[in-house]
Formats: sequence, C-alpha cells, structure tokens
Amino acid sequence: MDEVIISRAITESYTRDLLDSMELQVAIVGAGPAGMSAAYYLAKEKIKTTIFERKLSIGGGIWGGGMMFNKIVVQDEGKEILDELGIGASQYQQGYYVASAIEVASTLCSQTVKAGARIFNLFSVEDVVIRENNKISGLVLNWSPVLSANLHVDPLTIRSKLVIDATGHSCEICHMVTDKMGEALRTASGKVMGEKPMWAEVAEKRVVENAKEVYPGLIVTGMAANAAFGSPRMGPIFGGMLLSGKKAAQLAMELLK
Repeated sequence: MDEVIISRAITESYTRDLLDSMELQVAIVGAGPAGMSAAYYLAKEKIKTTIFERKLSIGGGIWGGGMMFNKIVVQDEGKEILDELGIGASQYQQGYYVASAIEVASTLCSQTVKAGARIFNLFSVEDVVIRENNKISGLVLNWSPVLSANLHVDPLTIRSKLVIDATGHSCEICHMVTDKMGEALRTASGKVMGEKPMWAEVAEKRVVENAKEVYPGLIVTGMAANAAFGSPRMGPIFGGMLLSGKKAAQLAMELLK
C-alpha cells in the first residue's frame, strides 16, 4: 500500500465534496436528531442538503439517552419515523416505545447519508451571510479545532438558499442573527426567548409547532425551536425531535418552490 495514494484519495475526494457543498439549497447546522431528520427528508426529495456539525461525533444528545442509560423513548407518531428508518422499538406502555439510543443515532446517520445528504463534522459556524431583503443566504465556516485553540484563522463561506438552525438548546444561529440584526426574529420579543423548565407533554407538541421560518431564509427546528420561541424542554423523549425535523424539511421544500 502506498501512503501517498491513500492521502491523495482522502484529500481529493473530500475536497470534491466540500467544493460541491459551497452552493446549496439547504444548509443545516447541527447533526442531532432534528437536523438529521430534516436532512433525510430533504435528501429523499433530491434537495441538495448538507449538515455542518461542530463535534467529531454526530447524533447530538441521542447517544447518552437519559442520564447515560442509552435508551430513548418515542411516542406513537415518532415511532412511525423509526419504523420508516428500520429502527426497532418495543412498547413499554400504551403510547410509549423504547429504542436503543445507539441504533437510533447510527441508523439515522446512515439513512441520512444514503438518502443523499452530506455531513461535514468538525465544522463550526462563525457567522451568517445576510444579503438582499435582509435574508440569510449563507454561512461563515471554520474548523472547530481552530476555534477551540483560539487561533486567528480567517473562515470560508458557503452559499445556501435556506439555512436550518438545528443547534439544540443553544440556538446558535438565531443568536447570531439577533447579535447582528437586533430584535429581528419572528418571536414575541424579536430575540431568542429561551427554553422553559421541563414539561414533556407540552414540549413534544411545541417542538413540532415551533419548527418554522424564524427569520427570512432561516428555519429553526428541534430544541433550538423551543429555545427560540420560549417553550419547555422535554428530556430523553425524541419523537418530537424527529417530527420537528420532518416538518422543517417540509417547510423548506415549500419555501424553495
């Protein structure tokens, strides 16, 4: 085996993928359950979609289940998505299904990539690009290790017709918009309202309802949606997260028309 051929194969194939992802229909920030669910449904419809994930691993909060017990719960509607993906789940009580966090995270990632979406891990978003009509039209990206080391290295930029904030509790892209544009979000305050205390029954409904265009060109989904609109958190139940991602994908397809 020739080490240089191996290195060239990795570099050339990666660079081709990265160059092709500099012009997107949908850019998703965060490869958690909502972000990957959105990417899966978009890619199934041949929408050019890429996820940018800050961490080395993907899956967000799925892997740890509840308090490092690697099991998650979904409700009836969420189980329909697990069934579609071929993920097993056993009924615990009426309306409550338990699934392996490991199987959910790995299968969701695999099915998302097989559907045609790309995932770039170790990418952080430094800023958003806002152009005509104050609409988001791209992302400013840098390597996560560059930011972790506090190095002054200039970022690069990609263009995208739509951006989906799937960054979870931190709601990072929405915060970037308000930092630069003021009270411009389509929330009651114009800012990120912050998530409320845990209330799974309410949060599971709101996380789907709140998946919407929060700023021109910016859709928010998953826990980022509840954080943006001031709804409760829900804990280790993930059906709403998957459904929120699916709704975000459906909204993105409507907006792209």
